[in-house]
Amino acid sequence: MIKLGVLGVGGRMGRRIVELARADKDFEVMLALEKRGHPIVGKEIDAIKVSSGADGIFLIDAVIDFTIPEATMDNLNYVLKYKKPLVLGTTGFSDEQLNKIKEAAEKIPIVFSPNMSIGVNLLFGLVADAAKKLGPAYDIEITEAHHKAKKDAPSGTAKKFGQVLANVTGKNIPVHAIRAGDIIGDHTIIYAGNQERIEIKHQAHSRDVFAIGALKAAKWVAKKEPGLYSMQDVLGGTI
Repeated sequence: MIKLGVLGVGGRMGRRIVELARADKDFEVMLALEKRGHPIVGKEIDAIKVSSGADGIFLIDAVIDFTIPEATMDNLNYVLKYKKPLVLGTTGFSDEQLNKIKEAAEKIPIVFSPNMSIGVNLLFGLVADAAKKLGPAYDIEITEAHHKAKKDAPSGTAKKFGQVLANVTGKNIPVHAIRAGDIIGDHTIIYAGNQERIEIKHQAHSRDVFAIGALKAAKWVAKKEPGLYSMQDVLGGTI
């Protein structure tokens, strides 16, 4: 059984990860963490008391972090201190922060992905294959839509799609971001030719798709050697 720590449980993703992990016989949730001063600290999520003390990380086998970049940087110090495997689903990092994550991966195993959905990670390969086969006669653009409270735009997932397609085409791929209502996450890759248009689309109907992927990654990374891994590694292949 994996003793699990979930960081950022005051958010909808963190809360759902705790709930799903509690229902999974392979996990024992040992730490539910949120920043000091957050109203949820001291209360319970699915019978787990929420703490603000990151030193509790020493008790666990794997950590899942869905917070904000600044909080992740603080949490990273504790994860490194106790040499714990990390699943990182936070997005919106600066180049400097990304370099710190890469440096940390020299000492601990980290699964770092802008999107933990199994379906999205399948699409990374499909969109690249489509771009190769369609060739330069087709213009490619990306649209993405999320809820109005999402801070980073474009999303980390859209940037990853853009990077994958740029590697194939040698071109910068335009990305259009929408922030409205309570949209969980929509991503569309548009291939437009002179006589036809092809669209490859992923819609998240529930945040559970991200939580399920994060828990799958936690099981996978718990016994890995130090290194920076992606969800493609977790799923058995790389882009």
